[in-house]
Amino acid sequence: MKGWMLIPALVLAMAGAQARDAKQDEREILRAEAAVCEAFESGDAAYLRGALDPRFTLVDSRGTVTNLEQNLQEVQAREPRYEAFRNHGQSIRIYGDTAIVTGITSIKGTAGGEAFAADFRFTDTWLYRDGRWLLAASHASRLPGPPAD
Repeated sequence: MKGWMLIPALVLAMAGAQARDAKQDEREILRAEAAVCEAFESGDAAYLRGALDPRFTLVDSRGTVTNLEQNLQEVQAREPRYEAFRNHGQSIRIYGDTAIVTGITSIKGTAGGEAFAADFRFTDTWLYRDGRWLLAASHASRLPGPPAD
């Protein structure tokens, strides 16, 4: 075989070696989603700093857009303070190094001394960078009615 014919074979072999397993990616993303929820619940801003992309944005249920630092300040202040912060019913679509997760977040806690509980439909955008998934953007819309148990 001529030397120039080896180049396409090497390129294909390298591409195959770098391919990730979609089912493994889904498991990693679900673990990452659960860990982010736990960090919001426990007030672990240091964990979130490493789990969220530096350009992270959140569009909350009132339409307010916040960045990473604003979210970390809120988590550190523990205002609101979460007793429960759980995602469920997730659906994941992976597009190479980007994943879109939709589902429901159920939260319970206090804000300004007032108790609250609510469910939110969410869309999260994850990016695969440096061997791990980072949350880049999130959008939440409050669902009508009382929260599910």
